[in-house]
Amino acid sequence: MAHDLSLAQSHAFHLCNDLMVPITLFKSGDEFGVLPSDELDDEDDLEIVHEYFPRGSY
Repeated sequence: MAHDLSLAQSHAFHLCNDLMVPITLFKSGDEFGVLPSDELDDEDDLEIVHEYFPRGSY
């Protein structure tokens, strides 16, 4: 988890393109985190900030 949005965005972007899977950037409380999109549950109490998709995947 990170308190800096720009740091979390950078991690999400690079993770997405390294793993070639969709990555979700989320906010929980006053911290930001990233996870592969398929690992998030509908019941998680998270605020989705952005979802990153690998290059060439639309």
